[in-house]
Amino acid sequence: MKIGFIGLGNVGAKLAGSLLRNGFDLTVRDLDKTAAQPFLDGGAGWADSPKSLAESCDLVITCLPSPAACVTVMEAEDGVLAGLCAGKIWAEMSTTDVEEVKRLAARVEAKGAAAIECPVSGGCHRAATGNISIFAGCERETFERMLPLLTTLGRRVLHTGPIGTASVLKVMTNYLATANLLTVCEALVTMKAAGLDLATTYEAIAISSGTSFVAETEGQVILNGSRDISFTMDLVSKDIGLFQQIADRFGVPLDLSPKLVEIFKDGEARYGPRELSPNIIRRLEDATGLDIRAPGFPAEMIDDEPEEPGYEVNVRR
Repeated sequence: MKIGFIGLGNVGAKLAGSLLRNGFDLTVRDLDKTAAQPFLDGGAGWADSPKSLAESCDLVITCLPSPAACVTVMEAEDGVLAGLCAGKIWAEMSTTDVEEVKRLAARVEAKGAAAIECPVSGGCHRAATGNISIFAGCERETFERMLPLLTTLGRRVLHTGPIGTASVLKVMTNYLATANLLTVCEALVTMKAAGLDLATTYEAIAISSGTSFVAETEGQVILNGSRDISFTMDLVSKDIGLFQQIADRFGVPLDLSPKLVEIFKDGEARYGPRELSPNIIRRLEDATGLDIRAPGFPAEMIDDEPEEPGYEVNVRR
């Protein structure tokens, strides 16, 4: 299978790296050709347009920062749709709007191609090692065709149902991660104000019922001071905004979600939309004058799990 990959950003570059590392026939495309150079040096091909990439590849993967970016890549005159034909597959790995992914999937299927949405969850450090989790929304036949590839890109692969289901679940998980991040920030600042040692505080969280994936990962780079998880405030705002849109669409009167949206919009206004998302803690650091750092914590997250073949997660029935 010849694979085309469009979008070599923080997550996309790591996913594409897994494909190249595992010997797949890979062609890449990004607006910034310098981002593609390490892949070209490693043996990947280059496509001058999304259309030419789709024409030359059996599978086209898009991993882009926003629904608008995906629409442009797919529907431009030289976009992916112009190069698709029967038998090919489009795989959307972005975190995107459910209605847009369903609309684009219908256009893909009208060309005789198959569509799958397969957003990832677990952080850039796990995307780099092929140990990230993947949600896959598509027809079961398409899922079966894609499973060998998905289990190379990720460790745990969940077939969520038809197109649209994976996007809804993905923004839900990002909403939960954001809620965890904000509570971790509040906990760390409050413990510092109360005179507790922050390294001890981290261990107390990690071994307790109050722990979470975010506490154990982002908590470390917060305490280091780097705050670097390769994810920015504008992307958080996009994701939790998509979750709020789903709740609004179905008339669910959420209490916490609007506050999370408000906090991150305030963070963007204060520090800029491209500020690293864990630096949302600066709102509390600025308000209290406290420095929430401690020695002995890493500047970035490294996945120390060995890269192993992935597997399909079975849903309880």
